[in-house]
Amino acid sequence: MIKVGQKLKDARLEKNLNLREISDATKIREEFLEAIEKGEYEKLPGPSYAHGFVRNYSKYLGLPEEETLAIFRREFDTKAAYEVLPKGLLGGREFSIKRLRPNRSFILATFSILILFLFILYQYRFAFLNPSLQVFEPKKDQVITTLSVKISGKTNPDSTVFVGNEAVSLEKDGSFEKTVTFFPGKTTITIKTVNRFGKETIQEIPVTIKPGP
Repeated sequence: MIKVGQKLKDARLEKNLNLREISDATKIREEFLEAIEKGEYEKLPGPSYAHGFVRNYSKYLGLPEEETLAIFRREFDTKAAYEVLPKGLLGGREFSIKRLRPNRSFILATFSILILFLFILYQYRFAFLNPSLQVFEPKKDQVITTLSVKISGKTNPDSTVFVGNEAVSLEKDGSFEKTVTFFPGKTTITIKTVNRFGKETIQEIPVTIKPGP
């Protein structure tokens, strides 16, 4: 006696269809369609799913649904087909694959919370990080031949820069420049930047002031 799986497979091949096409049309996974054709019903999520899959498969192929389902019921032994599943898994209820699918609302809520957390973290990142500080001039151990020394560099735009104890004004991009007069000899120029959270970065630039004749 022909089995329902073979009947469905023959009809599919006669229409020159593959499992991927049928899966896309019926929304039944390819491995489930293949299991039905092979009569491996234990690979399906549950008895009612097996019944529904066979009905939709036969309907898509244009086969008589009731006749196909009658053949299916004669060969399908629910107890035998699913005794391989752990009893605790069934628990008197059919195993629903939907229980394994993440809830869309939960995913959206989690994603929104994650985006909000990252946004807050970005806004307050400088509460945990010291501000950046680049000093362009002068260079460490540079010999400067004038008493007036140009000090320039760049930091975060919302920080405050000090050369020694004097505050320096910043441009919109965080760049700064100041000219300071020193006595001849070796000296160390201290440059400090402090952000609005009190985090600071300090650079000490040793130079030698040696004006020419």
